[in-house]
Amino acid sequence: MDKEQNQSRDTETRILQAAEKEFFEKGYIGARTASIAEAAGVTHAMLHYYFRTKDKLFERILAEKINMLGDIILSAIGDNHLPLEDRIRQGVERHFDFISANRDLPRFIVNEVLTRPEHVELMKQNTLHIVSNLLNSLQHEIDEYAAQGLCRPVDARMLLIDIVSLNVFPFMAAPIIQGAIGDYYESYDEFLALRKKENVETVLRKLKIH
Repeated sequence: MDKEQNQSRDTETRILQAAEKEFFEKGYIGARTASIAEAAGVTHAMLHYYFRTKDKLFERILAEKINMLGDIILSAIGDNHLPLEDRIRQGVERHFDFISANRDLPRFIVNEVLTRPEHVELMKQNTLHIVSNLLNSLQHEIDEYAAQGLCRPVDARMLLIDIVSLNVFPFMAAPIIQGAIGDYYESYDEFLALRKKENVETVLRKLKIH
């Protein structure tokens, strides 16, 4: 029984990995379940046995990515044992690292929003509970710090948008940035490492935590 369960999980993992690659490279419309099944080493019928439809497969991948991102940010910013400055720093860095490990994700999401607006509601459903809990807690703490003169009074929602914008842009605009910076850095990864530090400093300067 354990062997069968392990084989089933392995098959599901291979399908999800193949589907993620297919969706990110071709978008929802261009993705083909037959191609996913072939890449995963399963029959088309087996793929549909596990996930039934392309929609279900897409929803699973999107939900897993959003939940993973939520866990990463919450584990950093939601750690009440650390000072606010350290938690903001960790939140920015871990979000940046997540995007760096999933470099096709931002462009994929933007393309899906533009070409299939109905997916916006799906994304909202997956992110609402994560963002609401995070922002309510963060706003409360920022307000307490500001009342003590330890930071500026900042809107947590605007702060989150700042973090996402700063972190996503280097990956969304990579071809433009690479053309602009030329050979100034040894590699784009070197530039990204410096950019991550700059993003942290930019966010903390906005808060003026001291």
